Amino acid sequence: MRSAAPLPEGFIAVVKQDCPTCRLVAPAFIELVAAGVPLTVFSQDDALFPPGLPVADDTSLEMSFRLGIEVVPTLLRVAGGEVVARTEGWRREEWRRLTAVPALAQALPEYRPGCGSRTLDPGIEERLAAGAAAELRARRIVLGDREDGIDACFERGWTDGLPVVPPTPERVLRMLQGTRRKPEEVIARVPPDFAPCTVEKAAINAVLAGCRPEYLPVVLAAVEAVCRDEFNIHGVLATTYFVGPVVIVNGPIVRAIGLNSGVNALGQGNRANATIGRALQLVIRNVGGGRPGEIDRATLGNPGKYTFCFAEDEERSPWEPLHVERGLPRGSSAVTVFAGEGPRAVFDQLSRSPESLARSYAWCLRSVAHPKLVRDYDAVVVVSPEHGRVFREAGWSKARLRGEIAELLSVPSTELVRGAAGCAEGMPAGFAAGTVTKFQPDGLLFAHAGGTAGLFSAIIGGWKNGPAGSQPVTTEVRP
Repeated sequence: MRSAAPLPEGFIAVVKQDCPTCRLVAPAFIELVAAGVPLTVFSQDDALFPPGLPVADDTSLEMSFRLGIEVVPTLLRVAGGEVVARTEGWRREEWRRLTAVPALAQALPEYRPGCGSRTLDPGIEERLAAGAAAELRARRIVLGDREDGIDACFERGWTDGLPVVPPTPERVLRMLQGTRRKPEEVIARVPPDFAPCTVEKAAINAVLAGCRPEYLPVVLAAVEAVCRDEFNIHGVLATTYFVGPVVIVNGPIVRAIGLNSGVNALGQGNRANATIGRALQLVIRNVGGGRPGEIDRATLGNPGKYTFCFAEDEERSPWEPLHVERGLPRGSSAVTVFAGEGPRAVFDQLSRSPESLARSYAWCLRSVAHPKLVRDYDAVVVVSPEHGRVFREAGWSKARLRGEIAELLSVPSTELVRGAAGCAEGMPAGFAAGTVTKFQPDGLLFAHAGGTAGLFSAIIGGWKNGPAGSQPVTTEVRP
C-alpha cells in the first residue's frame, strides 16, 4: 500500500459537478480564494469543475475515501496535517464561521442539503476499502481483461471440481466482517504441508465456497478442530479409506446463521450447511495441499468430501446436546468434527419400544467397515425425531442406549477371526479371548437431527480410531 501524502494545510473542499448544490456554491470558492483563504478543491467527477479554479482530480475517489466524505459539498479545515473541523452541505453561516470570511456568498441562499458522495455509490466503498486495506496480506493474482474469474480458479487448481466464487479483495474484506479475530491471526497449521492458515486465508476459502460472513466463525472453529493432533487430518487424507471431515454444529450459532438440523439435514439445499463444510475442505486443499491423487489417496472417497456439515436439533432432542456431552457448557456454540464416510440408512418403521429399536440400530451398526472388524472403527448415529421419541418416552439416556447396543453387539471372538464363517476377512487370530463388542466405550456418538416425518435414522461410519487413526474433536466457536 502506498503511504498517504500529507493533507494540504488550510481548507479542503470536496465537490462533484453532478451535484446541484455544488454548482450553486461554486462562486463561494472564487470568493474564498480572492479573500486569501488557502483552499484546495477536490472534484469527484470532473477535473475542470469548478471552473476558474485550480482543481485537484479525485475521480479515483481515493482522497474522498480517505477523508470519509459522505456528502458533497463538504468543507474541511486542516491544521498540522489533521482535519480539525468540517461542515457538510451548504450552510452559509457555518461556512462563514469556519473560514472567518463574514461576508461570504451574500447572493446565495442560506441553506441547501447537498448530495451523496460518489464513495457511497453501490460497490464503490468496498472497492476503495479493498484498495486501501493494509490488513490483507495474501498474494494478489491479477487476471487479464478477458480472463474469466471462475475459469481462472479452475485452472489454478483452487476448486473442488465445482465452480467457486472468485475471492476478490472486496469479497474477502466483507467476509472478514464476520469475525472479531484479526486477519493475520494464525488459527492452525494445516497438514499435509503444515502451512499456516490465517483468519484471512480461511476467509478467502470461505469466499470461494460461497459462505456468508456470519458463517466464518464456524469455518474457523472447524479448521482449528481438524488440525488438532487427535483428529489427524493428515492420516484422514492419506488413508485409502472413504472418510473425510464431518462437521456437526451445536449451540445458538445454529439458529443465528440458519443451519439446517431438520428436513434433509444431511442433504442439499441449505447454504450454511453446504458452504461451511465446503470451505473446510477448500482450506485443506488450498492451504494444506491435501489434493486428491496427491496426498489424498482415497480409493473411492464419498460425496461428503465435497461438503458434510449439519446441525443438531437440540430443541426436540431426547438427550443433552453433543457438545455438552463432550464437555462444553450449555449455551456455548461448538463444532464437533468426525472422520466419517457417507451416511447409510437405518430403516425401522415398526419398533415402538426402545429395546426393539436398539436391536435395529445394533444390527445395522454391525456392518460398519465389516461385520467381523471390531474395536477399530467408530460411528455416529444420527437419530431422527420419530425414532428419538421412542427413547424419550421410555426415558432412555444416551448412556443406556450405548450400553444396550454394546451388549447386543457382543459376540465370541472366535466368530470374528480371519477365516471364520468361511470369510477370509476379520480380526487376527488370538486378538482377544471370550466375548468382544463392536465399538470402544467412547466409539459411538449420537446426534439428533432430521425431519419430523419418517421412521429412519442414519449411521455415519468412521475410520480407524486411536493414536494411529482419528478421534472426534469438539471445539468452541469464537466470534
